[in-house]
Amino acid sequence: MTPLPASPGLAPDWEIALGAARAERFGGPGHDLVTVAGFMKAPDTAIAAAILQKFAKITPQYPGLRAALPELVCRAWIAALAPLLDAHFGKATRGWQMQAWFSLVTTPPAALLPIQRLPHVDGTDPAQVAMMLYLHRTGHGGTAFFRHLATGLEALTAETYPRYAAAVQAEYGRTGLPPAAYPTDGAPHFARTHAVPGEFNAAVFYRGNILHSGVIDNAAPLSADPREGRLTINAFFRPAAA
Repeated sequence: MTPLPASPGLAPDWEIALGAARAERFGGPGHDLVTVAGFMKAPDTAIAAAILQKFAKITPQYPGLRAALPELVCRAWIAALAPLLDAHFGKATRGWQMQAWFSLVTTPPAALLPIQRLPHVDGTDPAQVAMMLYLHRTGHGGTAFFRHLATGLEALTAETYPRYAAAVQAEYGRTGLPPAAYPTDGAPHFARTHAVPGEFNAAVFYRGNILHSGVIDNAAPLSADPREGRLTINAFFRPAAA
């Protein structure tokens, strides 16, 4: 069990355990991926907290609803997670900053915007690390990662993004928009390189500039109830600026 720093008002049930952290690499360039099984001491604490949140659509890119994770939790978790992030994604000399949300995928496949039907990145900065903590027991899965076939790109940077965007635009100019569905194997313009199953109370960490998508069963319901829907905690970590 990783002891959390004292935070007034933070219940001990929010404690996290990092002893089961497992590192691996995938894809052509060898992308770093860290999986932590049994992440929360009491994951039902997070689900109970999510039920009390006022979820809303925060960004047009995310196909669902979000609510901010309490600041007390963020402060405690980032202190506990800093050594793991330093070890696997490069030491942040001034520490790490964290943003996190409870998230529910709720948009039915037929209502997806064209951009939501493709693998995506969370940004082009390779220093940004993403975390997904899976808190659902639905038929939906975890997270899949992809390679764009025409360019060979698996991750995007500020330098490679224009080439990637131009290639995607040209492809769909020829073949039409992708079907109204969440990405599965990525065909015809992408190939899946790896997938994590999204086991309950497992957290995964990866660089946010890798092409990825949630593994969503296009035939299964998407509930807005945190007790029944595809509930996750999504977080982004960045090295603190000077």
